[in-house]
Amino acid sequence: MTQLIIQGQPLWRIQLLIFSLVVAAFTNIYITQPVLPVLAEEFGLDAATASLSVSAVILGIALANLPFGRLGDQYPLRPLILLAGLMVALADLVCALTHSFSLLVAARFTQGLFIPALTTCVAAYLANSLPLTRLNVAMGAYVSATVVGGLGGRLLGGFLHPPLHWRYAFFSAAALLLLAVLAAARWLPRVTEKPHHPQGQVGFAKLLRSWDALRMYLVGFGAFWVFSAIFNFLPFHLSQPPIAASTKLITGLYTAYLIGALMGPLSGRLANRFGSARTLVLGSLLFGVSLAGLLVPSMPVVILALLGSCAGFFTTHAAANGALNGRLTASRGRGNALYVLFYYVGGAVGITVSGYLWRQGGWPLVLGLNAVVLLLPLGVGLYEMRRGANS
Repeated sequence: MTQLIIQGQPLWRIQLLIFSLVVAAFTNIYITQPVLPVLAEEFGLDAATASLSVSAVILGIALANLPFGRLGDQYPLRPLILLAGLMVALADLVCALTHSFSLLVAARFTQGLFIPALTTCVAAYLANSLPLTRLNVAMGAYVSATVVGGLGGRLLGGFLHPPLHWRYAFFSAAALLLLAVLAAARWLPRVTEKPHHPQGQVGFAKLLRSWDALRMYLVGFGAFWVFSAIFNFLPFHLSQPPIAASTKLITGLYTAYLIGALMGPLSGRLANRFGSARTLVLGSLLFGVSLAGLLVPSMPVVILALLGSCAGFFTTHAAANGALNGRLTASRGRGNALYVLFYYVGGAVGITVSGYLWRQGGWPLVLGLNAVVLLLPLGVGLYEMRRGANS
């Protein structure tokens, strides 16, 4: 098979650069998640306050995603990558060196503001530089990179470095990101043509008024609300009696996240065969049943429940994403940017609200609320089935 060459660079090299860049960017998002109990003890915080080290990043991404989406269409990618990479790496150093939790949260929020230049803009770069016949393969690698990066940050924060030396994880993340950014800035081909905007292009407001698109945004909002909240407060639950697991064991459980790399393509096949509506329902039900398993004070049951939670979430997420892009005939960039916005706002709100519930009633109350929130993607799936919307 003939290898595609883009401005002197083979496609495999472009995909490798993009994969490395997205992995390095996503590594920063969840780097403190497995060591939240350690942060709480070191800074004298409760669980909800310590969780701000994660939700601040997610909130920053949510706020900056749409502006960077526009910038990625209007300006060359390389300066944006360099600027964002330097800012995120600089914030890594602040996190590693500070003894003020407020400053750590501010640095994490700053990271969130610039990470979209390494993710949303990169997705726009792929769409603008690759032929349609190759774009699906490249975007598949992009989604896999988000999964690997999300897991990598968790492993870096709580496994590769001793938990009490979590600061070293930020130094490692900064080094990885700078290497990926410099490589991408050096070898990514330039996009020489502006993307074509057809007459049918619509703005953000019109997309938000589209009920067909808004339903999928609500699925992303609800699903990531639950997923973020569960994974954020799981370390606190497992570190307490009767399980009383070590930080290394808790961090190792995050490898269940890798199932997401498999569920994306599988969810697409399920949607092609049974329809996106049934796939949404299947993913939501699996996610909900798995939440019940997380109540059981048994590590084998918790492991199975985590695998089920990850499988259910990524099935739901991939089905919603596929359905959205299948029904958008124009403004796919804007449509996907809005999906990401709803997705990360859901994560930030889910962590924050669950933090207050943790204070009031602990793990059972957190799981109870999130089971209710799962009715949102489940309800959308059932609604789609009734309408016969199996796109």
